[in-house]
Amino acid sequence: MPVLTRDEAQTRAQLLDVQRYTVDLDLTTGDETFDSTSLIRFTARTAGDTFVELRPATLRSVTLDGQPLDPEALAGNRFPLTLTEGAHELRVDAAMRYSRTGEGMHRFTDPSDGETYTYTQLFMEDVQQVFAAFDQPDLKAVFELTVTAPDAWTVLANGITTRGADGRWQAAPTPRISTYLVAVAAGPWHSIRTEHAGLPFGIHCRRSLAPHLDADADEILDVTRRCFDRYHEKFEEPYPFDSYDQAFVPEFNAGAMENPGLVTFRDEFVYRSAVTVTERQTRAMVIAHEMAHMWFGDLVTLKWWDDIWLNESFAEYMGYQTVNEATSRFPDTWVDFGVVRKPWGYDADQRPSTHPVAPDPEAVPDTASAMLNFDGISYAKGASALRQLVAWLGEKEFLAGINAHFARHKFGNATLADFIDNLASATDRDVHGWAETWLRTTGIDTLTPAYDPAAGTLDVHRTGSRPHRIAVGLYDHDLADDARLVLRDRIEVDVPQTAPAAVPGPRPALIVLNDGDHTYAKVRLDAASWDTAVRSLSGIPDPITRAVVWNAARDMVRDGELAPAAYLTAARAHLPHEKDLAIVQGVLGFASTHITDRYLAPEDRPDALALLTDLTRDLIRRTEDGKDPSLRLTAVRHCIDAAGRPGTLQGWLAEGAVPGGPDLDPELRWRILGRLAVLGATDEAAIAAELDRDPSATGQEGAARCRAALPAAEAKAAAWERMFTDDSLSNYLFTATAQGFWQPEQADLVRQYVPRFYPDAAALARRRGPAIAEAAGRHAFPAHAVDAESLSLGEQHLASDDLIPALRRKIVDQLDDLRRALRVRTAAQARTASPPHTPAQAAAPAQPQDA
Repeated sequence: MPVLTRDEAQTRAQLLDVQRYTVDLDLTTGDETFDSTSLIRFTARTAGDTFVELRPATLRSVTLDGQPLDPEALAGNRFPLTLTEGAHELRVDAAMRYSRTGEGMHRFTDPSDGETYTYTQLFMEDVQQVFAAFDQPDLKAVFELTVTAPDAWTVLANGITTRGADGRWQAAPTPRISTYLVAVAAGPWHSIRTEHAGLPFGIHCRRSLAPHLDADADEILDVTRRCFDRYHEKFEEPYPFDSYDQAFVPEFNAGAMENPGLVTFRDEFVYRSAVTVTERQTRAMVIAHEMAHMWFGDLVTLKWWDDIWLNESFAEYMGYQTVNEATSRFPDTWVDFGVVRKPWGYDADQRPSTHPVAPDPEAVPDTASAMLNFDGISYAKGASALRQLVAWLGEKEFLAGINAHFARHKFGNATLADFIDNLASATDRDVHGWAETWLRTTGIDTLTPAYDPAAGTLDVHRTGSRPHRIAVGLYDHDLADDARLVLRDRIEVDVPQTAPAAVPGPRPALIVLNDGDHTYAKVRLDAASWDTAVRSLSGIPDPITRAVVWNAARDMVRDGELAPAAYLTAARAHLPHEKDLAIVQGVLGFASTHITDRYLAPEDRPDALALLTDLTRDLIRRTEDGKDPSLRLTAVRHCIDAAGRPGTLQGWLAEGAVPGGPDLDPELRWRILGRLAVLGATDEAAIAAELDRDPSATGQEGAARCRAALPAAEAKAAAWERMFTDDSLSNYLFTATAQGFWQPEQADLVRQYVPRFYPDAAALARRRGPAIAEAAGRHAFPAHAVDAESLSLGEQHLASDDLIPALRRKIVDQLDDLRRALRVRTAAQARTASPPHTPAQAAAPAQPQDA
């Protein structure tokens, strides 16, 4: 089916002014389809031809101004219209298909209790799977929705809903919003309702999750209220909708969606097992992120998808900053941003698929290409750029520009040029120049210190072209404890420099560029500083600074400048003493997913897993007093994942607990069973028994993951069939199966499937669409196969024309990661073959030339 192009959208926007949609949905017509009737009132500014989008199972009738049109005129997802100048009414009656991929109207039956739920995800171009629409963001309109639902159901929508006779629910008309923001969630929800600031607030989940939502309701609502109040302190424009509901829905593809008045979240945020404080912090950040969208994205909406960063970068920045400001229960959110989100942006920005934060409109010619930009650049890099802008501009001036933007464009659409003009109106600084440098360019700068001991000065060498305002931390050893460091001074440096910065006193033991992590750049340590970090990293006083140093080490590994084994050695030495949980999780995550699984040669992997096992056991011993359950849970999880022998895990599973705690909840039980499956230490009977114990949706996913991980030819064949031939798997069950299938320990067993991935994934993506295509490219790709043959095979298939854009983008990224893994392995082998060096020499990065 054709996708909407930017040129088509501009032409249609010039022709049409859309006033109102009246939509009637009937969810009682069966398990496969629902009825959809839409009445669109609009005006044609001149006579002309256009089209309305819909993707029906059956198109029953179309009438324009009371005159019937031929339903057979539907071509793909477009129904052509020939209009006279003036007002029109278009009525479309159709049966629409429920989705199992998280797109359109998703339908889910809970295996725990048999209850069924439906909800919409209409982002980008999926409204046409639910009702007929002129589907583009700059044709805003008022929406009136009526939904007929089974008697036991509750219907939620963008506005307050009321139940009438015969199960018909009426939603209050919305203000003018874009088509992709319309939302409905219907089912026998468990709801907790309250009121705040004169508005009804509600949180909702499946009935089977009710006890878990009840347990966390006070925390969720407290975060919601605090963020709501904090935004009203920042923004002059009040919250623009009539209510604020948050629905935790099953099998949701994204983290959440900013539908006005009805935010939908993946219901893994309703925790049914123990979680860490950082996971709770992440949930709080997502709540704050989506609430920021009520202003930036919903009140003021992009005109075309090239400006998606205006939605996501802003909400990402505000989410982290507002949780930091408005709540006291969580540690510094910017540490977590630095070790989790920022590397996502750094990695994306170094791939061939990189793009500017704000790409040229010509680079986003249609909706298919726009969808590819929902990545670490639009979120993490964009948020980092805004954080640097605030540091340079000042928060007062930044918020003044934002408030001018809201006032001038509320309930309308805006562009990058509008945003920059509004920021510029609040300051004398060259915001337009900043935007060109930061938002219109690609790639990542690298900053390297060059200390001159004779002059006592510091130069910061830069590869790249962006200006940076950074703090440089100067640290000395603590005289009372050589393993600890103390901050001597922190100096402000503008890069590029007009002159070297003076460094008072003797040579610092550690020089940290971007101390405080306020800019977006890779940083390097000079040889002396790295030597200090190797010995004293956990002794750096500020967790933000430690995060910057760990990120520098991470980047050095990825760039072939630091041996992966040296990173593991540093982790082994310092994580047992690390106090910040986000850093522990970030370092362990990189060590396990990148280093042990990809960057080390297969023969070195067992020793690396043994090192991680020893490290996590140290953390478990450190937490025996019960004072840090989040750190203990993190250590237990990674201990399970790194286990090379089944004995300890089998003992924990038999006892139902880790000695000294925690007891094994469903998440830990499935995690252990999954690792035992990889090791060949469990079987189908044990998986079935565990599924009987936990028949929930999460249990179904756990069983699918375990079955695909079994090291038997018949298990692999069955899993492959379920993924690539049997199209009945939902998006979540597909992902779980893919996660279990490829295991580094089973490389020989699954070797025959590596060449099969490309044609099978291409065919799957064409049949099932972008959401499954993205899941296949992310989770079903043979990432463990780090060898030249696998790379060559992928490049051959990439040259073909049978890949839909979503799958092509994922394969481009995966192959680039594969090339990097090969380069890291080659560099490590060369380092091993060279004469031995001191630790400082071995770890010292290359000194780049100034640029």
